[in-house]
Amino acid sequence: MNREVVVNDLMQSGYRYVRTRPIGEGFHSDFHPQLTPAEMLELGVFCGKYMTDCRAEFPADWFANAKLAVAEPDCSLNYFAVRAGSSLGEWRKKGWLHPDDPRGWFQWYCRYYSGRRLEGEDERQVARWRAFRRHVRQVESNCEPGDPFCRPRQRQALLQWAYDSRLI
Repeated sequence: MNREVVVNDLMQSGYRYVRTRPIGEGFHSDFHPQLTPAEMLELGVFCGKYMTDCRAEFPADWFANAKLAVAEPDCSLNYFAVRAGSSLGEWRKKGWLHPDDPRGWFQWYCRYYSGRRLEGEDERQVARWRAFRRHVRQVESNCEPGDPFCRPRQRQALLQWAYDSRLI
């Protein structure tokens, strides 16, 4: 179980971490994502451009049905076919990135889901995930149940934070 992973992709070279938990197990008591990383990639997130250069780090089955763009981002690959969220540059400006996860929250989630734990950072990211739930309440308050055309950007953003907005 304590397996060291060495990352060499376009954003990290020689980064090392240890997976100390079984995949998909041992989550923080306040963290209950509705979607796995594989489900998110299959549904279509981040205009298909997320993790296209770092497949070797994660299980191959996560990418079996992933909707990934070949070259440029293609937001038609997103489940709700819209762009949602801020750019990586904006995340950098706001100080939301941790040095170990230069791609942001989803990279943290994929590594967390696969068994990596980072003291302090895990708690910070779980708190950010919990705070994002406010968007669930906004969709519920402003949309008829089951109307996928109501607030598609907000619904897409929720998918990108492991909330299954198809169920709202």
